[in-house]
Amino acid sequence: MKTPFATAFLGVLLSASIAAADPLTCSLTEYRATPGLAAAVANDALTVTWDGDTGQQVRLRFTVNAGVPTIAELAVRPARGDWKVVASGLTPDYRVVSGIRRVTEQQLQPLRGLKTELTKELIDSIKWDAFWDAPLNTESLENTRLNAIPPPKGILDQPGLPRKPEEINRSSAVFSTKACDVKTNGTRLDVSFDGVRLGVFAGKLQYSIYKGTNLFEQEVIASTMVDSVAYKYEAGLKGFRVEPSSRVAWRDVSNVWQDNRLGGAKNTDFVPLRAQNRLVVAETAGGSIAAFPPPHNFFWSREVSYNQGYVYFKKESDTNFSFGVRQPEAESHPEDMGRGEEDTRQNFALRSARPGTQQRMPIYLYPSATPAEGAATGALAFTRNDKFKALPGYQVMATHFHSALVGRIRRQGGSLDTRLHDFDVMKAAGVNIYGPIDGSGLGFGLPREDRLKTLADYYEVARRHSDKNFLIMPNEEGAAGGIGGHNDLLLSKPVYWIAGREANEKFVENHPTYGKVYRIGGPDEMMQMVKAENLLIYMPHPRSKGSTGYPDAIKDKSYFLDDNYRGIGMRWGMGVDGSEQRLCELRCQVLLDDMNNWVADKPVQLKYIQAITETYEQGPGDDFYANSPVQYVKLDTLPLASSGSWDPVVDAIKRGEYFWTSGEVLISNYSVQGAGAKRTVVADLEWTFPLEFMEIVWGDGVKTERQIISATDLGPMGKKRIELPFDATGKKWVRFAVWDTAGNGAMVQPVRVSTAATSTR
Repeated sequence: MKTPFATAFLGVLLSASIAAADPLTCSLTEYRATPGLAAAVANDALTVTWDGDTGQQVRLRFTVNAGVPTIAELAVRPARGDWKVVASGLTPDYRVVSGIRRVTEQQLQPLRGLKTELTKELIDSIKWDAFWDAPLNTESLENTRLNAIPPPKGILDQPGLPRKPEEINRSSAVFSTKACDVKTNGTRLDVSFDGVRLGVFAGKLQYSIYKGTNLFEQEVIASTMVDSVAYKYEAGLKGFRVEPSSRVAWRDVSNVWQDNRLGGAKNTDFVPLRAQNRLVVAETAGGSIAAFPPPHNFFWSREVSYNQGYVYFKKESDTNFSFGVRQPEAESHPEDMGRGEEDTRQNFALRSARPGTQQRMPIYLYPSATPAEGAATGALAFTRNDKFKALPGYQVMATHFHSALVGRIRRQGGSLDTRLHDFDVMKAAGVNIYGPIDGSGLGFGLPREDRLKTLADYYEVARRHSDKNFLIMPNEEGAAGGIGGHNDLLLSKPVYWIAGREANEKFVENHPTYGKVYRIGGPDEMMQMVKAENLLIYMPHPRSKGSTGYPDAIKDKSYFLDDNYRGIGMRWGMGVDGSEQRLCELRCQVLLDDMNNWVADKPVQLKYIQAITETYEQGPGDDFYANSPVQYVKLDTLPLASSGSWDPVVDAIKRGEYFWTSGEVLISNYSVQGAGAKRTVVADLEWTFPLEFMEIVWGDGVKTERQIISATDLGPMGKKRIELPFDATGKKWVRFAVWDTAGNGAMVQPVRVSTAATSTR
C-alpha cells in the first residue's frame, strides 16, 4: 500500500517535472471532446483522460523536457477507487539497426529459368521480397547456405559479399520536439510529437489512446529516402524508479512466473527475456504496466518459431530501470534453445523500408492499478492468451509446416505411435486441423520404394495421432510435375505418387503393397492425378523464394486455370514492410487481386488464399501463435481419420467456405446480397484490438479498386453485424476484409458479382 509520504513524494516529483518542462505548443484543432475521452493543455502539460476497462479510468500527462517527449504521469483509477500513479517521468526508448537489402540468388534462379531479362527495375522490385537475406550477417560465404546467398557483385550494381561491417548502422532515437498535435480519430485520440531522428529515419513519436480499454500505443512513425534499407527496431520506456516494491515480471517458456527485483548491479546492456506471449510487466508501488509488440507484424520471415526473447529490461542505475520489446540480431542456434542440432539456414531478413514510406515502429502498453499479474491478464486478452477462439460451425486449420514427422519419429526409435510436441502445440493454440507438408521427409530424390514406404508411414502417423477433435491432414510441398514454382498439394486421401516418368513406364501402376501409384511425367499428368484424387494445389510463397516470377508466368496455362489449382498461400514475412497496414499486403494481397482479374472473364472459379506458416518443428514455449495465420473452415464436425478420407475439408476449401485470419478478427458469416447494381456486403464480425478499417475490394478484369470504411469508432473487444452498400456496376468479383490497429485482420474469399444475385460464404 502506498503511504501518505510516498504519495506526497510522487506529487513533488511530478510538480518538479512539470516545472522543468519546456514550453509546450500543442495544436488541438483536430481534437473534439467526447464523453470518456478528454484532452486539455495547461501549465505546459497535456493531460489525456479516458475510460478504460470495466469502470476504470486512465490518465496520461505529457510534457516535453529538453526536447524529449515525457510521460510526466501515468495513473489508473479503478472502479470505485482513487487514482493510483503507476509511473512518472518516463521517456520513450528507441533503437534501430539497419543494413542493406539485397536480392538473392534463390530469387534469380527461377527468373533465369524463365529467361526473364534481369533489369535494374526488376531487381529493385523483387529485392524487397527476399527470404534468404541476412543483412546483419558479416560472416564469410563459407558459412552461408549456397542457395541463400545474394549474387556476386556486378548484378546491376548490387553490393557483393561478404557484407561489410560499415553497411550496418546502429542508432538510438534523438528527440528535438518543439510541438505536439492532438487529433480525435473515432473513439481514439492520437497525440504526436515532432522532431524524431532514428538512424536513417526521421519522423514523429505518436501515442494512440483507445477509449474502452487501458491499452495505449507508442510508436515512432518515420521515413527514409535511403534505398535498400532493411532494419529492426527496439522500443520501450525508460525512467522507472527502482523502489523497494519495484520488479520486472514475466512468464518463462514453461509458463511459470519469473521476476527480477532489481537488487543486483546495473546492466551495461538490456537483458533479453524469453518470455511467454512476448510480454513483460514492470511493477511499481502504484500498480503495473505490461509491454508487448504487435502480435504478428513485428515478425519477418523465419523458418523456425523458437522464442528468441522479444522483450527486455535493463537496470540503468541504482535508481532507474527500463523495459520494452526487441529482436535479436541473428537467429539463436537451436542447441542454445535446448532443441538439438538443426540447420538455421542463415536467413534473418529483417523488415524492409521502401524509400519515402511511413514506417511504423509500435509498442503496446497496458497499465493497471493491480500487481503484475493483473496487467498481464488485461494485455493477454487481445490475443485471447495466444489461442484461436473456437467458433461454432467452423474448424481451425493451420497448414504448411516442414515438420518432417516421419524422419523425426524414426530418429526417436521408429514406433509410429511416438507422439511429437507439434501435436500438443497445435491443440493448445486451438488448432484442430493440422496440415504438415513434411518437405524434409518425403524427398522426391529418394529411391522409389523408400519414397513409397515414407509416404505410407506419413499417412499412418496421421491416422494414429488424429482424434475426434484433432485431424492431421498430411499434405505435401514440392516443385515436381512441371507446373512452375513451388506447390502445396492438399490431399483428400492417401495418394502415392512419384515425380518423373520414363518413356517405358506407366502413368499409373498397381503396386503390390500400396495399390495405385502415379508416375508424374508433366503438367497434364499432374492435373490428371489432382482431379482424379480430389486434390487441391496452392502456391505457398508466390513471387518469392523459388516461386519468383510465378504464378505470373503460368497465368494462361490450362493447369493454372483449372479449378483444382485453388490459389496462393499467405503469411506475413518474405518482404514485410513496416508501412504495410495489412499483413502480407504488398506481395500476397496484390497478387490475390491480380489473379482474380486474370480469370475474371473466364468460365473458371476465382482464386483463393490459404493460411500458411512455413516453420519447421514446433515445441513447448515456441512463438507458434505469432508466426501462424490460420483459416476457419466451415464444417460442423471433423472427418474421422479412420475413414481414410478428408474430402469434407477439401470440398469446403474448394468452395471457398473459409476465411483467413491472424486470430484477433473473426468473420463468422459473410454474404453479398441483392441483385443488379445495388448490392450489400453483410458480415458478422468479432474482434479484440480496436479496429482500424474495413474494406471492400473489387476488380473489373483489368484493375483492382477498393472502398475503405474507417472503423476507428469501433473500440476494443466488440461484436457487430455490418451492412455496407456496394455498387456492383462494372465489377466482376468482390472480396471483404477487416483490419485492426495492430495490423491484424481477417479476409474472406472473393465471390463473383456479375452472374449471381446473392453470394454467400
